[in-house]
Amino acid sequence: MAFRGLPPYLRGSEEFMAIHKTRMLIIGSGPAGLSAAIYGARAGMEPIVVQGLQPGGQLTITTDVENYPGFRDVIQGPWLMQEMQAQAEHVGTRMLWDTIVEVDLAHGSPFRAIGDGGDVYEGDTLVIATGAQAKWLGVPGEELFSGKGVSACATCDGFFYRGKKVVVIGGGNTAVEEALYLTNHSDDVTLIHRRDELRAEKILQDRLFANPKISVLWNKAVESFLGDPTGVGLTALSLRDTQTGEMSEFATQGAFVAIGHAPSTELFAGKLPTDDSGYLIVEPGTPKTAIPGVFACGDVMDHTYRQAVTAAGTGCMAALDAERFLGTLEFARNEAETAGA
Repeated sequence: MAFRGLPPYLRGSEEFMAIHKTRMLIIGSGPAGLSAAIYGARAGMEPIVVQGLQPGGQLTITTDVENYPGFRDVIQGPWLMQEMQAQAEHVGTRMLWDTIVEVDLAHGSPFRAIGDGGDVYEGDTLVIATGAQAKWLGVPGEELFSGKGVSACATCDGFFYRGKKVVVIGGGNTAVEEALYLTNHSDDVTLIHRRDELRAEKILQDRLFANPKISVLWNKAVESFLGDPTGVGLTALSLRDTQTGEMSEFATQGAFVAIGHAPSTELFAGKLPTDDSGYLIVEPGTPKTAIPGVFACGDVMDHTYRQAVTAAGTGCMAALDAERFLGTLEFARNEAETAGA
């Protein structure tokens, strides 16, 4: 068997590799990937999900989830992902623990992916659900107070800061949008930016400056997050003036880091079109990429909403379109066989 697309260090050792074949191969195991798996399995496509470095996606590092439909009470992000995985497995999905290091999309269906241990995954269709990661500041206390006063998603967690003093860190569209959204829950929102002007679109800036609930701290860089991680959580930020170097503390009960997201698209560089921010480009209103049979869903193609429920929705769409693609593919193969008979 010829193993196209294998990295050089694996060539010649094909006899030692496991080959996993499926009608639908899914890379990524967050809400998008698992929703695609549930729909794909129920359609008889026997999907394989390669879980990646962070099985369950970003929800596994989220504590309280209050906005996912179907749950009256607050639920835990890791629990929700465990339930999604259990449902996917119950209807026939194979969950495999591996990290994809290379993909071959150039030859059309079937598509191939290579795991970091050398296993080969082959799918008649491919669903990309590798997600996106919030960019972080990388300063002391940021990880320590994650979920205890520090967040990267106002629409996810803003509700928990009702009536509290909060800050947003950043100066682009995301930061301004997060600040505006937080005024639905707080009357004291401060935008902290390391420069003396914002990079956000003018219309957003106009809305920000016109909102009496929002103030701006210019030329301030966050040096660390302060507080009590075992008690009250975040209580203040340590700030450095970017012009004078002067240090100060700013009291707050919630900090939202809004310096952008980085889609996990490194595997597909040069193989699928991306926008200027690195997100996979899909046909508007669909999960279809530029290659027939390859679909993208969730945060890897969505730089606007980035919610678990929207990711799950696009995962459903990817599975339905994958099923339609397979039907067309099989019809074409049958026609070719009949014509050659």
